[in-house]
Amino acid sequence: MSMAGFSDVLLPEAVARGVLRGDRDSLADAYRVLSRPVMNMAARILRDRPLAEEVVQDTFIDLVEKGSQIQSGDAITAWVRKVAVNHCLMRLRSPWHARRMDVDVEEALSRQSVDESMEWVELVPTLEQALATLSEEARTVVWLHDVEGYTHKEIGELMGKTASFSKSQLARAYEKLLLWQQQRETKQAERISARQKIELEGQNAKTTLGNIGSHCST
Repeated sequence: MSMAGFSDVLLPEAVARGVLRGDRDSLADAYRVLSRPVMNMAARILRDRPLAEEVVQDTFIDLVEKGSQIQSGDAITAWVRKVAVNHCLMRLRSPWHARRMDVDVEEALSRQSVDESMEWVELVPTLEQALATLSEEARTVVWLHDVEGYTHKEIGELMGKTASFSKSQLARAYEKLLLWQQQRETKQAERISARQKIELEGQNAKTTLGNIGSHCST
């Protein structure tokens, strides 16, 4: 899954006009263009693919039912993005989601020793790991600000907070992500050093065996 946001897509003008009229073919075309950025955003914020798929479905149901109320074709992408964000935030506020995330964290911690032995850090995409270190609120702020281009004022309004809240969440998120990156680089360096040591020991063992063999043959 890429990190593409809504700024990376362009809704053709003819499709936009059709959406405003409620044309079914145009709505299907809009889905094909906009469903990917909706899914990307929802999956990153929620860290739950089934929930992200629900967000995609509900967002485009809203577009089908209310698309004719959008003022202009140029506003469709921004409207879809805002509706999708609201669906994400609604799910984050759900008590069921909070309980489920607690269980997921416990399961992840219980698997930690096994995962480390399998060098899971090298198998999971870096972006997924980085975002997973953040709280739900911080992860949402980072995605909306850095990928979708929302201002701190807009993020605060969406989340029922202030612009200062968004700024502080982003600053703390950057600090945590920097620390995560430093720790990751340290672990990678340690793994490389360990592998080099094993390889060196293997080469030394081969040399020793070779010397023993040459002495035995003389």
